[in-house]
Amino acid sequence: MHVLSERRLDTGVLEREFTLGEIPGILWTPAATSSPAPLILLSPPPLGMRMAYDRLAARARHAAVDGFASAAIELPGCGGRPLMPVVEQARTAMRSAMAAGGPVPGEVVDSLVLPLVDAAVPEWQLALDTLLSLPELRGPVGFSGGVISIGTRLAAVEPRVRAAVLFAGSFIPRSVFEEARRVAIPLHVLLQWDDAGNDRQASLDLFDAFGSEEKTLHANMGGHTGVPAFAGDAARQFFTRHLA
Repeated sequence: MHVLSERRLDTGVLEREFTLGEIPGILWTPAATSSPAPLILLSPPPLGMRMAYDRLAARARHAAVDGFASAAIELPGCGGRPLMPVVEQARTAMRSAMAAGGPVPGEVVDSLVLPLVDAAVPEWQLALDTLLSLPELRGPVGFSGGVISIGTRLAAVEPRVRAAVLFAGSFIPRSVFEEARRVAIPLHVLLQWDDAGNDRQASLDLFDAFGSEEKTLHANMGGHTGVPAFAGDAARQFFTRHLA
């Protein structure tokens, strides 16, 4: 882990930009405390960590108030990282299908999402190895964000992740529904009911497939970026119950 810069935000949160090899990341830790802080992984959207910085930093500030550290890493093929040709080809095919008014074929969804999941989950595990070695951080670990298929895979295979807030709103490959049956940790799923780019029924079916004994679906009216503030408050309470 190579720290590129650090600064104090107006709330006293320490923000450090870092790299893990060629993977950019940001770590936010609360103002000085007497004990290590639990960690929440903030997964950025595919548009890139820089484009989503304001939203990520706001979530990190709120998490710090609750006593949690937060970290984000750039997804593979996003935010200036080398493009993934198979994903770019699938993205073009997806846009063509949507422009024609038809459904996005399953094989296009698989090519769009699965390579990203396959690459991103080991990187999150590498980030966990590194971040949890820092004296100011500890488990248990939470995961928050999308792409929901990444969160599903990580929740299924990584025992250090003990609770997850998952953002519905991305395409879901068929194989991910089977992976969801292996997820046993508490889940809090956010769904925007009027998200034009999201297959609402697929999101509902994925929620049904999760094997968790404790799982909550928060569905709100509005489009993809219209998540109400109180939905974030409920997610904070969820992490406080399971990670504090």
